[in-house]
Amino acid sequence: MTSHFLRSHSLLLIKTCHRREIHAMGGMAAQIPIRDDPVSNEAAMEKVRADKEREVGDGHDGTWVAHPGLVAIAKEVFDREMPLPNQIARKHQDLHIGAHDLLAIPQGTITEAGLRQDLNVGIGYIEAWLRGTGCVPLYHLMEDAATAEISPAQIWQWIRHRARLEDGRIIDAGLCRALLGEELEKLRQSAAEGGRCDDAAKLFRELIEAPTFSEFLTLPAYEMITADIV
Repeated sequence: MTSHFLRSHSLLLIKTCHRREIHAMGGMAAQIPIRDDPVSNEAAMEKVRADKEREVGDGHDGTWVAHPGLVAIAKEVFDREMPLPNQIARKHQDLHIGAHDLLAIPQGTITEAGLRQDLNVGIGYIEAWLRGTGCVPLYHLMEDAATAEISPAQIWQWIRHRARLEDGRIIDAGLCRALLGEELEKLRQSAAEGGRCDDAAKLFRELIEAPTFSEFLTLPAYEMITADIV
């Protein structure tokens, strides 16, 4: 959220809401408590704290978290930094955000590990969704349909624009199919009885290779569920 285009989105949301005298809600901190690793848990909690400090500092009037164990952190930050019931009086009239801000391409490289993570998390979430679970903890982050949308959307964009990994390889459908197969095998090995990894992988591959990106991954996923009912 500190990248230019996302920060611009957040600030414009606050300005838009406050101009209309309504509350601007912050985003979800996806971290969840890591009970068996105190060091990793503290690092995760610090990310939540920093996220909430950024939100209240920018002018948000409230926020939400992915796990009830994080409510105390969010409440402490907002109670300390927002003594009044809200910050609607902060109108951000001197803030001017245009299309160039919202469309600014973030800097950085694309790693194979990052591509694999998109594949693994995307398939893992869809698999759980097909079994009726809409909110899934994966790798110490709470994934829901909104956050899971990022994985296929990002890969679809990379394929479409022939983005390159940091080692120079072009991200195309062939590379993604190969890595998808490897990540699918990992998920199969840890899947519970009655899992739907193959169905999830099939849908994920269709999403990232489609000529036009699907508006919501749940739309084709619902078709798979209703087909099972019929």
